[in-house]
Amino acid sequence: MNFDKQYYEKYYQNPQTRAVSPTEQRQQANFIAAYLKHLDIPVHSVVDMGCGLGVLLKSLQKALPKSRCIGVEHSNYLCENYGWEQGSVETYSSKSSEPFDLVVCNDVLAYLNKKACAAAIRNLANLTQSALYLSVVTSQDMDICDVQRTDMRQKLRPVSWYQHHLNKYFVNVGGGIFLKRPLAFAVWRIARA
Repeated sequence: MNFDKQYYEKYYQNPQTRAVSPTEQRQQANFIAAYLKHLDIPVHSVVDMGCGLGVLLKSLQKALPKSRCIGVEHSNYLCENYGWEQGSVETYSSKSSEPFDLVVCNDVLAYLNKKACAAAIRNLANLTQSALYLSVVTSQDMDICDVQRTDMRQKLRPVSWYQHHLNKYFVNVGGGIFLKRPLAFAVWRIARA
């Protein structure tokens, strides 16, 4: 799949066709930061796997001003034009030996086949010290998905497929936030999805 200038203009920049607005991405970042603060999870390091134009990552940097934030992209176009680190969600490893307090993987996994996606989830677990923020469109989202603004070349798998792979490494605490197993932070079971 070619993640070039035209792809990012269509799904990120053009107000008529973009999947999500910069305002929505800023709200998303504020939610992530507020929820982790509410759970009393310190965030000193963040990596955004598939950071796109970096709106969410830059918003997280503002919401978590003491954290070190790194953007990683597969796209040559974005790495050349935005200065992101080149990498794949399946194989990227941190230059430091420490995992990240927060890993973000927003609308990346559905572009991978099942084998690559399972490898990516294992790698996300390796990269995560405390929390993962994950968003991915599934086959059960078609009733709420705007197909005019969603890249329908994605591989739509059922929620249960993701749950099976994620539950090995994470506990879903809602809102797209997954905490690394074993839980180092107290979260009432009623709040776990």
